[in-house]
Amino acid sequence: MSSEKTNRRDFIGLSFGAVAAVGGLFGLGAMKKTWDPLPSVVAAGFTTVDLSKVVEGELYQVEWRKKPIFILKKSSEMKADDKRDVVVDGVRYTVCIGLCTHLGCIPSYKANAHQFVCACHGGIFDISGNATFGPPPRALDIPPFKIDGTTLVLGETGPEYEKLMANA
Repeated sequence: MSSEKTNRRDFIGLSFGAVAAVGGLFGLGAMKKTWDPLPSVVAAGFTTVDLSKVVEGELYQVEWRKKPIFILKKSSEMKADDKRDVVVDGVRYTVCIGLCTHLGCIPSYKANAHQFVCACHGGIFDISGNATFGPPPRALDIPPFKIDGTTLVLGETGPEYEKLMANA
């Protein structure tokens, strides 16, 4: 009888060990899943824009990290701003986050007046994104970017961005 109790006890011990091992593996898998960044975070990290497709004088808008990004290819009659303009192959661009610095509204682009207007509180930004009238405390923010040929990579800091931030 004692050998029957031993076999039964061994079986119960091995069964408990197997269940605990499987539970531990599931626990490790769940821990790894919590450490990985969410797919939405990975997808929102970098956005690339082909600047050769941007039409002169028309506002091109993309989304980066759930924020609107305004890209405007400046024509020769638009005012140049060496402190804020992004220059790619001799062409000037305005690149800014399209959120008013007052309360975060999205300004509209008025092409005939060459300005961005926030309808909520009357904030006005010039063609380069500088605050010219109303309650906005500062210019439209410039997102971190890098230039790769004629491609703008949003979310990555390049020498062009660092140069603009040093001048601002």
